Amino acid sequence: MEEADLVVIGAAGWSGLIMLKTYLDVNPKAKVIALESARSVGGVWSQERMYPGLRTNNLYGSLEYSDYPMDEQTFGVKAGDYIPGPVVQKYLRSYAEKFDIYRRIRFGAWVRTVERKSNGAYQWLVHYEPQSQSAKQILTKKLVISTGLTSEPFIPHIPGTDAFNAPLFHAKYLLDNFSDTSSSPASTNIVIYGSAKSAYDAAYAYASKGISVDWIIRKSGHGPVWMSPIYVTPLKKRLDHLVGVRFLTWFSPCIWGAYDGFGSLRRFFHNTTIGRWIVDRFWEILGGDVLALNGFDKHPETKKLKPWAPAFWIASSLSILNYPQDIYEYVRNGTIKVHVADIDHLSGKKVHLSNGQTLEADALVCSTGWKHRPSIKFLPDGTDRSLGLPHTTAEKQELDPLIQKADKYILDNYPRLRNQPAKNENYQSPTSSVSSDDNDPYNLDQPFRLYRFMVPPAYINDRSIGYIGMMLSLHTCVCAQAQALWLTAYFGGDLSQSAFPVADRTVCLTDGTSELAPSDKTASANNSFDEESITWQTTLHSQFGRWRYPSGHGKRFPDVAFDAIPYVDMLLRDLGLEWRRKWKRGGWGKWWREVFWPYGPEDYVGLVDEFRIARGIASPIRLPAAGQHFYEKKLQGTAGRS
Repeated sequence: MEEADLVVIGAAGWSGLIMLKTYLDVNPKAKVIALESARSVGGVWSQERMYPGLRTNNLYGSLEYSDYPMDEQTFGVKAGDYIPGPVVQKYLRSYAEKFDIYRRIRFGAWVRTVERKSNGAYQWLVHYEPQSQSAKQILTKKLVISTGLTSEPFIPHIPGTDAFNAPLFHAKYLLDNFSDTSSSPASTNIVIYGSAKSAYDAAYAYASKGISVDWIIRKSGHGPVWMSPIYVTPLKKRLDHLVGVRFLTWFSPCIWGAYDGFGSLRRFFHNTTIGRWIVDRFWEILGGDVLALNGFDKHPETKKLKPWAPAFWIASSLSILNYPQDIYEYVRNGTIKVHVADIDHLSGKKVHLSNGQTLEADALVCSTGWKHRPSIKFLPDGTDRSLGLPHTTAEKQELDPLIQKADKYILDNYPRLRNQPAKNENYQSPTSSVSSDDNDPYNLDQPFRLYRFMVPPAYINDRSIGYIGMMLSLHTCVCAQAQALWLTAYFGGDLSQSAFPVADRTVCLTDGTSELAPSDKTASANNSFDEESITWQTTLHSQFGRWRYPSGHGKRFPDVAFDAIPYVDMLLRDLGLEWRRKWKRGGWGKWWREVFWPYGPEDYVGLVDEFRIARGIASPIRLPAAGQHFYEKKLQGTAGRS
């Protein structure tokens, strides 16, 4: 049987690749095996999912690893350009090859089961099926799951599917079906079901080919997704930059926000009447500007795409209008027709709506979401809860005393969250098209419960398993880098004292530090965690999403926008590294830059080297230009450990 020091499952996306590189940077002699079910690098940007016209929501320079800039000469993207999907795929493959990761990835490897073992240092038995080969097993000391949240599609049950007699597929498979459904002489009308960004993408892809589109927004759902131009506010600032400006992050209630060191200011904005008034005005201006720029109310058809929930209550569900042409013009001229209704049933190439309309359909594209829990079966049976995975409980989660305590703490400290947005009185949860579907996201009443959104509390002192990328954020790369380094340090027992939360069940001091109770100081000195404290903080952080982003995905998994940079601050403090990256560079105006300049990948250059220096790990130190000031001071012995 094959043995390994680390196995990464779902290894070829943004999170998996950086996990592999970071772990090997710190542990260069480790035997690392990467398993990937897809046939190419990329995760959601793999070749298999590269449908026509796919582009990122990010402009050039904002979606890249800090240690590998996406330069114009190599990748052909210029400042101010959205990054085409094929370029992202090329970049990720180039990254994997550049840092000798690619050869370690076993593509087409489907992991079926993961079994907990008590076999000395080797804790996990991974059963997987290589492409066109018999099943194999790997016994590993450490395991990282990086399958992401958008890998397994969810298609709801629709009566009459068997009689539809036309292509019916999830938006994930748009590439596989687009050629046949857009070029055939018989394809004159496509029906799209759903309201997410992928529904926008599919509608644009067909409409731009001159094909009529009927777009169904569920009357019993949450309404259309928020879509925004990249430049917003009266000052015409880039939206992807705004969410990285420290000053603006203070306007978003955040349970871990004080880790940025500005707890007093956060208390002013969220615990005083005048502060909450200012916060409300900020969100009114931001949301109102987006609605006005899109001009929803100027046409009866575009008005149907106006979001139903205020911008304050969403997170990464906000997407960017990154199309070459105005998609709303296709709505205004009738190429795209929007229907706010439910699907009653299907018949031969027809979609029958709840309002009595019948739509002709040469294909039905379902942009209906994802099964967020990994499809892997964990053994022995019944370990889902202890592994921090979404699951169903016999009793409602509101009856759990710890959850009740967390809810009270959240609402006492963030009273604005008591006034939740109005619910759709017609809302109904869809049911899965698969009978007895254990991964049906609408049947799981418990979210991911992971410490720092990475480690199941029940295994916190085991140091053998972690998850990476089980969150949605507008700062994909920055969060992935911080998580990868945090997990590497956690596995090696190299986290700093701040990673050990207090035992008296407080969260942190107003400046973001964690003052250890006597029992915790002993635990920290012994490099062990107090499981009760870990469980409390995990419950608090995972429960916060339910209140903060009820119109997003907060009740199921971490879904963050303005909260991403404070989250990275928290992880860097756990690592004993400087989190105030712009201030650290020194010079005139350092506080101005720290507070008012947007954070991006360039601010986190050299994180792994800083960690290795702080831990005294002997290895070559790269001196990236963007981090030169830090390294010069560090090597001269003038920049003390944070």
